[in-house]
Amino acid sequence: MSAVALALLVVATVLGGLAVRRVEVGRVPRSRVLVGVRGDRRRGTVTAVVLVVLVAAAAGAAWAGDPATPWLRSTVALAAVAAAGLGGGPVVTAVLAAADPGRAVASVGKPPGTGPGAAGGLAGGAAGVADPDVLRGGAWIGVLERLALTATLLLGWPEGVPVVLAVKGLGRFAELKETPAAERFIIGTLTSVLWAGACAGVAVLAAR
Repeated sequence: MSAVALALLVVATVLGGLAVRRVEVGRVPRSRVLVGVRGDRRRGTVTAVVLVVLVAAAAGAAWAGDPATPWLRSTVALAAVAAAGLGGGPVVTAVLAAADPGRAVASVGKPPGTGPGAAGGLAGGAAGVADPDVLRGGAWIGVLERLALTATLLLGWPEGVPVVLAVKGLGRFAELKETPAAERFIIGTLTSVLWAGACAGVAVLAAR
Protein backbone atom coordinates (compact mmCIF):
# COMPACT_ATOMS: atom_id res chain seq x y z
CA MET A 1 0.00 0.00 0.00
CA SER A 2 2.96 2.31 0.42
CA ALA A 3 3.42 2.03 -3.35
CA VAL A 4 -0.15 3.29 -3.75
CA ALA A 5 0.62 6.20 -1.44
CA LEU A 6 3.69 6.96 -3.53
CA ALA A 7 1.64 6.94 -6.74
CA LEU A 8 -0.96 9.27 -5.23
CA LEU A 9 1.72 11.70 -4.06
CA VAL A 10 3.27 11.70 -7.52
CA VAL A 11 -0.12 12.49 -9.07
CA ALA A 12 -0.58 15.32 -6.56
CA THR A 13 2.86 16.69 -7.43
CA VAL A 14 2.16 16.60 -11.17
CA LEU A 15 -1.27 18.19 -10.74
CA GLY A 16 0.16 20.93 -8.54
CA GLY A 17 3.00 21.53 -10.98
CA LEU A 18 0.57 21.86 -13.89
CA ALA A 19 -1.49 24.34 -11.86
CA VAL A 20 1.62 26.43 -11.13
CA ARG A 21 2.62 26.31 -14.79
CA ARG A 22 -0.85 27.37 -15.88
CA VAL A 23 -0.67 30.38 -13.57
CA GLU A 24 2.79 31.37 -14.79
CA VAL A 25 1.96 30.96 -18.48
CA GLY A 26 -1.23 32.93 -17.99
CA ARG A 27 0.53 35.94 -16.51
CA VAL A 28 0.31 39.15 -18.48
CA PRO A 29 2.49 42.28 -18.41
CA ARG A 30 1.73 44.60 -15.53
CA SER A 31 0.68 47.27 -18.03
CA ARG A 32 -2.37 45.18 -18.92
CA VAL A 33 -5.35 44.25 -16.77
CA LEU A 34 -5.92 40.67 -15.76
CA VAL A 35 -9.43 39.90 -14.59
CA GLY A 36 -10.19 36.57 -12.96
CA VAL A 37 -13.34 34.88 -14.23
CA ARG A 38 -15.77 32.66 -12.39
CA GLY A 39 -14.65 29.61 -14.39
CA ASP A 40 -11.02 30.09 -13.36
CA ARG A 41 -11.98 30.30 -9.72
CA ARG A 42 -14.19 27.21 -9.93
CA ARG A 43 -11.43 25.26 -11.67
CA GLY A 44 -8.95 26.31 -8.99
CA THR A 45 -11.31 25.16 -6.24
CA VAL A 46 -11.82 21.79 -7.92
CA THR A 47 -8.05 21.37 -8.29
CA ALA A 48 -7.56 22.14 -4.59
CA VAL A 49 -10.24 19.64 -3.56
CA VAL A 50 -8.70 16.94 -5.76
CA LEU A 51 -5.28 17.59 -4.23
CA VAL A 52 -6.67 17.31 -0.70
CA VAL A 53 -8.40 14.05 -1.59
CA LEU A 54 -5.21 12.66 -3.15
CA VAL A 55 -3.11 13.40 -0.07
CA ALA A 56 -5.83 12.07 2.25
CA ALA A 57 -6.03 8.88 0.19
CA ALA A 58 -2.24 8.58 0.26
CA ALA A 59 -2.28 8.88 4.04
CA GLY A 60 -4.96 6.19 4.26
CA ALA A 61 -3.01 3.87 1.98
CA ALA A 62 0.20 4.39 3.95
CA TRP A 63 -1.58 3.79 7.24
CA ALA A 64 -3.32 0.62 6.05
CA GLY A 65 -0.25 -0.94 4.46
CA ASP A 66 2.66 -2.82 5.93
CA PRO A 67 5.88 -0.95 6.79
CA ALA A 68 7.64 0.05 3.60
CA THR A 69 11.10 -1.05 2.60
CA PRO A 70 13.93 1.45 3.16
CA TRP A 71 14.04 2.28 -0.56
CA LEU A 72 10.29 2.83 -0.72
CA ARG A 73 10.33 4.92 2.47
CA SER A 74 12.95 7.23 0.97
CA THR A 75 11.01 7.53 -2.28
CA VAL A 76 7.76 8.30 -0.46
CA ALA A 77 9.57 10.95 1.59
CA LEU A 78 10.90 12.62 -1.56
CA ALA A 79 7.46 12.48 -3.17
CA ALA A 80 5.94 13.99 -0.01
CA VAL A 81 8.37 16.91 -0.15
CA ALA A 82 7.59 17.48 -3.84
CA ALA A 83 3.82 17.24 -3.26
CA ALA A 84 4.09 19.71 -0.39
CA GLY A 85 5.99 22.24 -2.47
CA LEU A 86 4.01 22.12 -5.72
CA GLY A 87 0.66 20.78 -4.58
CA GLY A 88 0.14 23.34 -1.84
CA GLY A 89 -0.14 26.33 -4.17
CA PRO A 90 -3.67 25.65 -5.49
CA VAL A 91 -4.83 24.75 -1.98
CA VAL A 92 -3.53 28.02 -0.51
CA THR A 93 -5.07 30.00 -3.37
CA ALA A 94 -8.45 28.32 -2.85
CA VAL A 95 -8.39 29.02 0.88
CA LEU A 96 -7.52 32.68 0.26
CA ALA A 97 -10.38 32.98 -2.23
CA ALA A 98 -12.77 31.33 0.22
CA ALA A 99 -11.65 33.74 2.96
CA ASP A 100 -12.31 36.74 0.72
CA PRO A 101 -15.03 35.67 -1.76
CA GLY A 102 -16.17 39.21 -2.54
CA ARG A 103 -12.79 40.15 -4.03
CA ALA A 104 -11.60 36.89 -5.56
CA VAL A 105 -11.93 38.67 -8.92
CA ALA A 106 -9.27 41.38 -8.88
CA SER A 107 -7.30 43.48 -11.31
CA VAL A 108 -3.54 43.24 -11.79
CA GLY A 109 -1.30 45.91 -13.29
CA LYS A 110 -3.24 48.80 -11.78
CA PRO A 111 -2.06 52.32 -12.51
CA PRO A 112 -0.23 54.21 -9.77
CA GLY A 113 -2.45 55.37 -6.96
CA THR A 114 -4.85 52.43 -7.12
CA GLY A 115 -2.84 49.84 -5.18
CA PRO A 116 -3.80 48.13 -1.94
CA GLY A 117 -2.79 51.08 0.19
CA ALA A 118 -4.30 53.79 -2.00
CA ALA A 119 -7.67 55.45 -1.69
CA GLY A 120 -10.22 53.51 -3.67
CA GLY A 121 -8.02 50.42 -3.83
CA LEU A 122 -8.94 47.99 -6.56
CA ALA A 123 -11.57 48.62 -9.13
CA GLY A 124 -14.82 47.83 -7.41
CA GLY A 125 -13.48 48.24 -3.86
CA ALA A 126 -10.45 48.07 -1.63
CA ALA A 127 -7.92 45.29 -1.95
CA GLY A 128 -8.58 42.08 -0.08
CA VAL A 129 -6.64 38.95 0.78
CA ALA A 130 -7.77 37.29 -2.46
CA ASP A 131 -6.13 40.04 -4.54
CA PRO A 132 -3.09 38.44 -6.25
CA ASP A 133 -1.39 41.83 -6.25
CA VAL A 134 -1.15 41.77 -2.44
CA LEU A 135 2.24 40.33 -1.39
CA ARG A 136 3.35 39.67 -4.95
CA GLY A 137 5.76 36.77 -5.40
CA GLY A 138 4.06 34.78 -2.65
CA ALA A 139 3.45 31.76 -4.89
CA TRP A 140 7.14 30.87 -5.25
CA ILE A 141 7.89 31.90 -1.67
CA GLY A 142 5.16 29.48 -0.64
CA VAL A 143 6.69 26.66 -2.67
CA LEU A 144 10.06 27.16 -1.00
CA GLU A 145 8.43 27.52 2.40
CA ARG A 146 6.55 24.23 2.10
CA LEU A 147 9.62 22.42 0.78
CA ALA A 148 11.63 23.62 3.77
CA LEU A 149 8.88 22.85 6.28
CA THR A 150 8.33 19.30 5.04
CA ALA A 151 12.06 18.62 4.85
CA THR A 152 12.65 19.79 8.42
CA LEU A 153 9.78 17.67 9.72
CA LEU A 154 10.96 14.54 7.91
CA LEU A 155 14.54 15.09 9.03
CA GLY A 156 13.38 15.09 12.64
CA TRP A 157 14.17 18.75 13.23
CA PRO A 158 10.82 20.40 14.13
CA GLU A 159 12.75 23.36 15.53
CA GLY A 160 13.34 24.33 11.90
CA VAL A 161 9.65 25.20 11.46
CA PRO A 162 9.78 28.46 13.46
CA VAL A 163 13.09 29.29 11.76
CA VAL A 164 11.51 29.03 8.31
CA LEU A 165 8.48 31.06 9.40
CA ALA A 166 10.70 33.69 11.00
CA VAL A 167 12.73 34.10 7.80
CA LYS A 168 9.52 34.50 5.82
CA GLY A 169 8.13 37.01 8.30
CA LEU A 170 11.30 39.11 8.27
CA GLY A 171 11.26 39.20 4.49
CA ARG A 172 7.67 40.47 4.48
CA PHE A 173 7.94 42.71 7.55
CA ALA A 174 7.72 46.02 5.71
CA GLU A 175 4.65 44.90 3.72
CA LEU A 176 2.67 43.58 6.67
CA LYS A 177 1.61 47.04 7.80
CA GLU A 178 -1.38 46.89 5.45
CA THR A 179 -4.35 44.91 6.80
CA PRO A 180 -4.99 42.85 3.62
CA ALA A 181 -1.31 41.92 3.44
CA ALA A 182 -1.23 40.82 7.08
CA GLU A 183 -4.39 38.76 6.67
CA ARG A 184 -3.11 37.16 3.47
CA PHE A 185 0.21 36.38 5.18
CA ILE A 186 -1.47 34.69 8.16
CA ILE A 187 -3.99 32.68 6.13
CA GLY A 188 -1.45 31.64 3.51
CA THR A 189 1.20 30.70 6.06
CA LEU A 190 -1.15 28.63 8.23
CA THR A 191 -2.49 26.81 5.16
CA SER A 192 1.05 26.11 3.97
CA VAL A 193 2.05 24.75 7.38
CA LEU A 194 -0.97 22.47 7.53
CA TRP A 195 -0.39 21.22 3.99
CA ALA A 196 3.30 20.58 4.62
CA GLY A 197 2.42 18.73 7.83
CA ALA A 198 -0.14 16.57 5.99
CA CYS A 199 2.35 15.62 3.28
CA ALA A 200 5.03 14.87 5.86
CA GLY A 201 2.50 12.75 7.74
CA VAL A 202 2.06 10.49 4.72
CA ALA A 203 5.80 9.77 4.71
CA VAL A 204 5.77 9.15 8.47
CA LEU A 205 2.87 6.68 8.13
CA ALA A 206 4.68 4.85 5.33
CA ALA A 207 7.79 4.53 7.49
CA ARG A 208 6.12 3.43 10.73
